[in-house]
Amino acid sequence: MSEVQSVQEPPPEQHEHALHLDDGIVLSFSAGVPDGWLFVKGDAAFARRNRWKYHGPTHRTENNSLPFSHILLVEVVKTAGRPDELVITYCYEAASTLLRPNTLKYKVSETKETEAQDWAVILLSDVYKKGKAQVRKRAKVLVNPFAGGGNAVRQFNEDVKPLFVAAQMQLDIVVTERKDQAIEICEALDIDAFDVVVVCSGDGLAYEVFNGFAKRPDARKALQKIAVAHIPCGSGNAMSCNLNGNNFPAPSGLAVIKGIRTPMDLMSLTQGPRRTLSFLSQSVGIIAEADLATENLRWMGHRRFDLGVAIRMISKKTYPCDVAIKVEIEDKKAVKEHYRRMRGGEKSPFVPAEGESNSNAIQPAGDGLPPLRFGTVNDPLPPDWKQESIDKLGNFYCGNMAFMAPNANFFPAAMPNDGLMDLCLNDGDLSVVRYYKLMSSVENNRHYDRADLSYRKISAYRFTPRNQPDGYISIDGERIPFEPFQVEVHPGLGTVLSKHGYYEADGPTNWNQSRVQE
Repeated sequence: MSEVQSVQEPPPEQHEHALHLDDGIVLSFSAGVPDGWLFVKGDAAFARRNRWKYHGPTHRTENNSLPFSHILLVEVVKTAGRPDELVITYCYEAASTLLRPNTLKYKVSETKETEAQDWAVILLSDVYKKGKAQVRKRAKVLVNPFAGGGNAVRQFNEDVKPLFVAAQMQLDIVVTERKDQAIEICEALDIDAFDVVVVCSGDGLAYEVFNGFAKRPDARKALQKIAVAHIPCGSGNAMSCNLNGNNFPAPSGLAVIKGIRTPMDLMSLTQGPRRTLSFLSQSVGIIAEADLATENLRWMGHRRFDLGVAIRMISKKTYPCDVAIKVEIEDKKAVKEHYRRMRGGEKSPFVPAEGESNSNAIQPAGDGLPPLRFGTVNDPLPPDWKQESIDKLGNFYCGNMAFMAPNANFFPAAMPNDGLMDLCLNDGDLSVVRYYKLMSSVENNRHYDRADLSYRKISAYRFTPRNQPDGYISIDGERIPFEPFQVEVHPGLGTVLSKHGYYEADGPTNWNQSRVQE
């Protein structure tokens, strides 16, 4: 979690909103301060209590301030027979990754009542990102008690729930008891009763939530109405890294409270007669095996994955296959340019406008999943797909998010809603040294420009294994049969809560300097 920095209070004349209360208390804030701060003047007790939380020991004791990001609620509370109180609920950093709620309370005289009410409404809107984030969200919370070595329930109750309660979120909490229970819950969920489903687990529970909504007769309505949010309590917490910008329960809880609704592409996977949704990634090769083939080594933590990769690099194991791909952006420089435009706020040309006659446009309420534009894995291949026969595949990795792990920004050009998937390919017969350099370069986001890595933006593909009786295919970290499968993207089909409307990941190296000649 990023450290909150000290801020210099601007001159009083620059404050846009100042509220003068009894006992010399002055509360003020200004939109001119980066990211927004509330300045508290005249509350010596608050200053002494909080000067270490944000500013260090040199901050003046007669002045203090709170970042907007940490303010949870602002309201004027009326109590019969007592003066009104202005109550500001906030959270402070009890440790680098631990937050605790607290309150500031100030008496409001009758003459200040209307002014205080108006001031509180404006501040509350500002701290919830000018109204972009919903206050007092109604949340269905699903906690996997087996996640994180069995610590998920404790982490939620101790680190996250107090923040949700302080923010006056309405909570309906379910501790799951078995695999696929979240599918059943979301298939039957009253979507008018909730704003968000919060999963407290690894990425597997989010996979169940999306596929539970997918089974409903009103799948599109459910997927676009109910946001999905993630509290990282498992061994795989990619969703939280991308949307919350961290891998810890408490700061992720704060990110959920302040999260803004963000459309996110989802992917349909067909295999045999089955159709499922994928939100994160699909992989075949070294990544899939290093993850799924080391399940018996979970006691090693994240090191089991490193061991699995090392064994397969040394053995130069390859995975022969046939692939057919609907390529949309082939060149890496053009991919960077596409990313730059999306980060600049442009609309992706691969996302149809609302109301367009397209199977991926927003559909009327009551419709199920969008029809498949390219058919299933059992249908003939479209003629414009690029077909490749690969004898020595090392890694086939298709992603919808940037981070695949806290230290693995594998798909730096990924965007939540650009109507495209990011596809990485590399050969498996690289020298051990070269393979090691490629894999280790992911940690410092230097892999994108390497010549031994192919990186493309695509809208669909079909993967067919060859010359192997069995193997590993990973879909959002879940194993599926080692058989041909086909995937296509559905622009903006899902909804998530994010901090800023894009993934909290660095883009490709020097992406903001990218320019492609028209």
